[in-house]
Amino acid sequence: MRTSTERARPARLSPARAAVIAGIVGTAAGVAGSWIPSFWGDEAASVMSASRTWPELWRMLQAVDGVHGVYYAFLHVWIGLFGAGEFSVRLPSAIAAGFLAAGTAVLVGRFGGTRLALVAGMIAALLPRTVLMAAEARSYAIGSAIAVWLTVLLVDLMARRRPWWAWAGYTLGITASIYVFLYLGLLLAVHGLFVLVFHRRLLSRWAVHAAASVALALPIVRLAAGERDQIGFLAHRDYLTPLNILALQWFDPVTAWLCWALMLLGAGAALRARRQDRDAARLSALALLWLVLPTVAIVIASVTITPMYTVRYLSFCTPAAAILVAMGVTAAARTIARRTPGRATTAGGILLVVVLAAFVPNAIVQRGPYAKDGSDWRAAAAYLRAHARAGDAVVYDDRPKNSEEPRLIPAVYPASVAGLRDPALIASFRTRAALWDRTLPNGALTAAELGAQVWAVERGPDAAHSPDVEHLRALGYRIASAHRINVTTIVGLTSGDAEGVP
Repeated sequence: MRTSTERARPARLSPARAAVIAGIVGTAAGVAGSWIPSFWGDEAASVMSASRTWPELWRMLQAVDGVHGVYYAFLHVWIGLFGAGEFSVRLPSAIAAGFLAAGTAVLVGRFGGTRLALVAGMIAALLPRTVLMAAEARSYAIGSAIAVWLTVLLVDLMARRRPWWAWAGYTLGITASIYVFLYLGLLLAVHGLFVLVFHRRLLSRWAVHAAASVALALPIVRLAAGERDQIGFLAHRDYLTPLNILALQWFDPVTAWLCWALMLLGAGAALRARRQDRDAARLSALALLWLVLPTVAIVIASVTITPMYTVRYLSFCTPAAAILVAMGVTAAARTIARRTPGRATTAGGILLVVVLAAFVPNAIVQRGPYAKDGSDWRAAAAYLRAHARAGDAVVYDDRPKNSEEPRLIPAVYPASVAGLRDPALIASFRTRAALWDRTLPNGALTAAELGAQVWAVERGPDAAHSPDVEHLRALGYRIASAHRINVTTIVGLTSGDAEGVP
């Protein structure tokens, strides 16, 4: 039997418990408020693709967005089971964020002990990039979770003799990750250099399995090459900036300086103590490779070949950023402990709370109703539902780019506009091998097609003088109401002999 002293002694935190705690926090942070922001353009692409029938989805993927086919197929099944509301379609990303945080804790536990593992897992759970992609109906959180668990598997393969099926699992895992998100193939460069530096005796075996995974992924690589024009829009966007690379890629503008200071402190301390603590040095090197190599590769390719950079494409490096920040927290705590002996744990806990608290304001902003690119489609749909009558015509602004057009409102909030007419619609996205609807120019619409009452849904503040409203006024309609939301303004118009718009 245990003595009373043994019973009173608190149980040590095990690596498994650290991972579970981090995973629960990551999922909870992802779920919290995830239903509040309106859908935006990228999520509309996911919902519109996944809500098609299997034959419709297959036809679309042969023409466009084939690189996202695995995610769309998964989301198709998910929507069939749980519906297409904001909470539902974002929930898989929140769950994936939990796995990302748990995987980060497990990975760090292989090198740096349970305490550092818990700190890294908690930071990974609440890092601004994690919180953002945890409430997004896209594949980035899933891809990031896959990346960290594949790295856990790699470390296990390097640490001890593993059977052939474990190596085969690594091969298939890398292959699957590339099918989920093409840029995850860059993880092979990170793994390869890590093996070269620290496990050279296993380099040839790793190279064989890496080559096999690349060979299995060739179909999606060829498909991506054929669809490279889909990211042609990046040439017209000023995404490749120091602010994006150094701050918004994983952090936010306010906390980026703090995170970089901690990362440099942690990495420097680990590398200086590499002879006394080889595991910490290896973990630091792995995280640095993971953070730097994919970023440098994409930046160089964007400058020399074709633009291919946005901050979201490097989301899978988020665990590496969390690891380095965590190492900085523990290094700072050790520095404090040298001056105040016995205070390392207390100092580390306080520093962790400070860092996590610094992330909270950004998390609150990310859960605002217009958090996603300012999109206010849900509020616009609710306004139409409350004020428009069955049979009224709606004219959706066709000036913005496809992913910002208000005409995506019927695709993501169909119940709110049920019964309203869309006279510009020629062919629904469901009937096309393309992402979007096929439409008439709004300027070609006639009064006979529009009817007595029309609602113009315009992007921008000066809706009363937009081309759509000017055209409608030229047809004899008069403005009866105007309602500004955020980036959208809804103008109610009526023909001269009709009753006023409610």
